[in-house]
Amino acid sequence: MVKARKYVVKRYFQGVPKKDDFELVEYELPQLKTGQFSVKAEFISVDPYMRAYGYRRPIPYDQFGFQIGTIIESKNPDFPVGCRVVNHQGWCDYSVVTDLTENHSHVYLLPDLQGLPIELALGALGMPGVTAYFGFLEICKPKAGETVVVSGAAGAVGSIVGQIAKIKGCRVIGFTGSDDKVQWLEKELGFDKAINYKTADVNKALKDAAPKGVDCYFDNVGGELTAAIYKQMNLYGRVALCGCISSYNEDPTTYKTSSLLPLILYKQLKVEGLIVSRWYEPENRWPEAIAALAQWIKQGNIKARSHVTEGLDNLYDAFVGMLAGENMGKALVKV
Repeated sequence: MVKARKYVVKRYFQGVPKKDDFELVEYELPQLKTGQFSVKAEFISVDPYMRAYGYRRPIPYDQFGFQIGTIIESKNPDFPVGCRVVNHQGWCDYSVVTDLTENHSHVYLLPDLQGLPIELALGALGMPGVTAYFGFLEICKPKAGETVVVSGAAGAVGSIVGQIAKIKGCRVIGFTGSDDKVQWLEKELGFDKAINYKTADVNKALKDAAPKGVDCYFDNVGGELTAAIYKQMNLYGRVALCGCISSYNEDPTTYKTSSLLPLILYKQLKVEGLIVSRWYEPENRWPEAIAALAQWIKQGNIKARSHVTEGLDNLYDAFVGMLAGENMGKALVKV
């Protein structure tokens, strides 16, 4: 029998997740049934949605999330032993994949990464990259010469959005939370302007950077920063609402009437929320995005960066560090 470890959430998060909200449980993997296979994890992802969506599940629940692993035993001919697989088994070192039809399970063999590092299948060539690709191109519908603003610009999704915008001929402004990230966005990723929202006068800095206003906004953050950006949106501007990380530590059952509504009305903005599963079910278009992103990376048009923490025991630290904005690029744990 294989000894496995997994993180179980034993109470709903109140504010910033605490270490004792989790329990690291050791158990034996069950015997496989027909159609199942077992996986040894190699990389595990930590993402903001893990903070936002947990309340939808009954306590206790296994901490969910994407991982890359190798199939070590299989009773499913479509998933043979020795193959690498991307799955949503979460924070565990070994697991049995039991239901390939479960909503958001996203179980698939590692795609052709065209010789690029496998961990990119959890970042630029995985869920975050697919989110950036479809969310920006199909919701913002950018046109060459337009001004695009990205919040959370140094994160796994935002950093890819900004680079796609440059490929499409846009002027790109990114908001981030440190001077090091400002330098990375401008010097390495090619953003036209990056702004540290923690130290800058956001309204003035944006007005200086975008004197003709903002046409497209890719929002990963929400909150007061978003309010400042909406003020400078142009008539008929488009907003892709991807995340609200500024409010994830608030009570998820309480909603506040937004002062943004008059801005949306008067400027006739199009604001559309997005969850990447819409491009997975019922029609799986993820391979389309992954292939395009891989080509852009190989051509040097996109630079993909991973922020890797070592060890299953450090998953909690990687998670809260990501929520605090400590990562540049995709936050991962190597098991």
